[in-house]
Amino acid sequence: MGSITSGVIASSSEAVVCISVAGERPVKVDPDCQLGELLRDWRAQRGKSQLDTALAADMSQRHLSFIESGRSVPGRDKLLAVAEALDVPLRERNALLLAAGYAPLYSEQSWDAPQMRSITAAVERMLKQQEPYPAVLLDRHWNVLAVNDAAPRFFGRFVNLFHWPKPRNLLRLTFDPTGLRPFIHDWDQVARSLLERVRQEAVGRVLDRAGLQLIETLLAYPGAPVAASNPDGAHLPMIPIGFIKGGEILRYFSMVTTVGAPTTIAAQELRIECLFPADEATERAHLALMEAA
Repeated sequence: MGSITSGVIASSSEAVVCISVAGERPVKVDPDCQLGELLRDWRAQRGKSQLDTALAADMSQRHLSFIESGRSVPGRDKLLAVAEALDVPLRERNALLLAAGYAPLYSEQSWDAPQMRSITAAVERMLKQQEPYPAVLLDRHWNVLAVNDAAPRFFGRFVNLFHWPKPRNLLRLTFDPTGLRPFIHDWDQVARSLLERVRQEAVGRVLDRAGLQLIETLLAYPGAPVAASNPDGAHLPMIPIGFIKGGEILRYFSMVTTVGAPTTIAAQELRIECLFPADEATERAHLALMEAA
């Protein structure tokens, strides 16, 4: 397993506008779009010329030009080569295949489907091994799919999780003033770093409509940050998230795990988020907190 993410989705009949991480350039992904329009949008997203894309896909620029203009329909393998050259997420490769008249290739089964049994077993093992520190399995929109025993025990020391119906969204739980936010030290910096992670960790480095709506929801909370900033604490190799409890600040950092070389949409869009203590004082305080939980 490697590092977990979110992806572009085009299952709605409405046009979906995606925003890139690099330069926030919009890409339209619409199931009713013509194949050439989709490919041009993805080339613009990646900042690639027709020639660069054609060379990476082992085809002539003339052939790619004919495909984009609708004068030629590529074979399925050639289309997938273009998608690979443009680093198109699996969900959106299905959209390209449909636009070209082919059946979808990549399964959209749920993360706990029988086909995913080996990955599910690995996830369960990783969640268990993370004890006594929190670990959560997230989908592409930061919705919690599974947790280890430590996660609800830890977060339950700050908020009453019964007031947060499942499926819980980790970011909403963090940003909401009635959730974890009052207990987070240096809120502005943490919030900005989380918003940047939403953009950076999206599958294909683009946000779908639901991802953009999630960011809008987070920014609508009172006191939400309006701009990114350079992180403080250059003495640390990461930006910790500090939880305030009993007058102490417990500092943690997260490590994110994804499935390497996924071949299904669910496998590509899953990620495991694990919290670790950022210092020895937090490690001691965490163990005491969990014993009292």
